[in-house]
Amino acid sequence: MNEGHKANDTKEETAFSKQVGAQAARKLKAQRGPARSIWFGLGMSGLIGWSVTVPALIGAAAGVWLDSHYPSSLSWTLMLLLLGLIVGCFTAWRWVDSEYKEMLEHPDE
Repeated sequence: MNEGHKANDTKEETAFSKQVGAQAARKLKAQRGPARSIWFGLGMSGLIGWSVTVPALIGAAAGVWLDSHYPSSLSWTLMLLLLGLIVGCFTAWRWVDSEYKEMLEHPDE
C-alpha cells in the first residue's frame, strides 16, 4: 500500500515540478526580453483614454450644434455624448482585446 502511495507522489511531484519549471522559464524569458519602462505603460493608457475621449467629444460637439439648430424637448448633446462614450469604450475594448490575443499568440516577443 505504501508503494502505491509513493508512485502517486512521484507523479504529482513530476507534474508539480514541470509546472514550476515552466513558470521559472517564463520569468527568465520575461527578464531577458526588452525592458518596458513606465512611459510605455503610460503611453498605452493614454492611447486608450484618447480612444474613449475623442468620440465622446465629437458626440458632444455634434449634440450642441444640433441643439442650437434644431431645438427639441430631448437633449441631443446628452444623447450623442452617451453614444460617443459607448462607441469609444467599444473601440478601446476591441483594441485591448486584440493586443491581448496578439500577446497570447506571440509569447516570446
